[in-house]
Amino acid sequence: MSLFLTLLVCWFTGVPAVAATIERVAIARDRIVVQADARVIGASAVTLAGPNRLALDVAGVQPGKRSALGGPVRAVRQSARRDGVRIVFDLSRPVVISGGSFGADGRTLTLELRGVDDARFARAAAQGRLSFLPPIGLQAAAPRRKYELTIPLPRPSKKPKLPPIYGDDASRPLVVIDAGHGGVDPGAIAPSDQLREKDVTLRIAKAIRDELVRSGRVRVALTREDDRFLVLQQRYGIARRLKANLFISIHCDSVGSGTASGASVYTLSEVASDKQAARLAARENKADIIGGIDLGGTTADISSILIDLTQRETMNASANFARLLGREAQPLIPLKANFHRMASLMVLKAPDMPSILFETGYISNPGDAAFIDSADGRKRIAQSVRRAVEVHFARRLAGN
Repeated sequence: MSLFLTLLVCWFTGVPAVAATIERVAIARDRIVVQADARVIGASAVTLAGPNRLALDVAGVQPGKRSALGGPVRAVRQSARRDGVRIVFDLSRPVVISGGSFGADGRTLTLELRGVDDARFARAAAQGRLSFLPPIGLQAAAPRRKYELTIPLPRPSKKPKLPPIYGDDASRPLVVIDAGHGGVDPGAIAPSDQLREKDVTLRIAKAIRDELVRSGRVRVALTREDDRFLVLQQRYGIARRLKANLFISIHCDSVGSGTASGASVYTLSEVASDKQAARLAARENKADIIGGIDLGGTTADISSILIDLTQRETMNASANFARLLGREAQPLIPLKANFHRMASLMVLKAPDMPSILFETGYISNPGDAAFIDSADGRKRIAQSVRRAVEVHFARRLAGN
């Protein structure tokens, strides 16, 4: 996926694979600034434990100058990689990357640091990679297109009608299954042009619903049961209005070329959580932001802290469920080697409801497409989800 993003950005910007050199690495108490002598393609960072380190991979650059050490970093080293450079920061105390962005010129990346305890550092090390992309299209001509298609999107209603809930026992936890795309949004399309993601995800969502209902352990609702368009906020909004205990968005992965295959799962990233908490806290209407609690009488700082604490607990629950799903799915369906990933996806941003986005396989891969759209494939996917759901709620019940 990182190689795909690299190639994609190259295509848009016209930047060669290695076009810049590291010019400066400045380290302060609360930030790291990495500057190149020309525009770079992108970067990603990962937290590493034992010993504690931060590793930054910058695409489209080669090793260069190093700056004096400072802050929580006791040593820095650079090494060339196939598509750029890896910069490793050896830490004298545990810190995590709480945010990061490129400057407007695409040359300077600023990583914001936050001190944490050993337990929080270990959780960050287990949560995967953060990605950073510079602004796209500066000083670049618009790409030549073979064709252009414009589709008017319908104006969504503010509160769509709530879907039916399957299951008779109101004391059981509620799982909401979201079939990705729909209506005028077909999603990814298989190379044969006969298989659309919106149709595949709906059939899988219904198979999961039927498997969960048969188990009798949970109640289930679908965000859509037919070919209709929903904006992303409506999808998790429906689940929150139903007071769901778990939200699963079903999708199919796709790449323009290559033989990528296997299922993967996404949960919300650390950086996305911080930004979302700040945005939510700044809203004028703070009623019912988290678990029915009205934050209207609190200051923006207190609201942000409360939302942040709630969302971090939700993120931990989401990550735990993602790992469960990987364990239960492994003997049943093909999985990617890096099954659990993190990203800032809108559909995952409910602050008080564990949420995952389940990429069930690659619709662009004929083998994967045949499997995920077969009766046997849907059955195995549904069984994977059912097993993970049962363990997830059994653990929560035992914890309570």
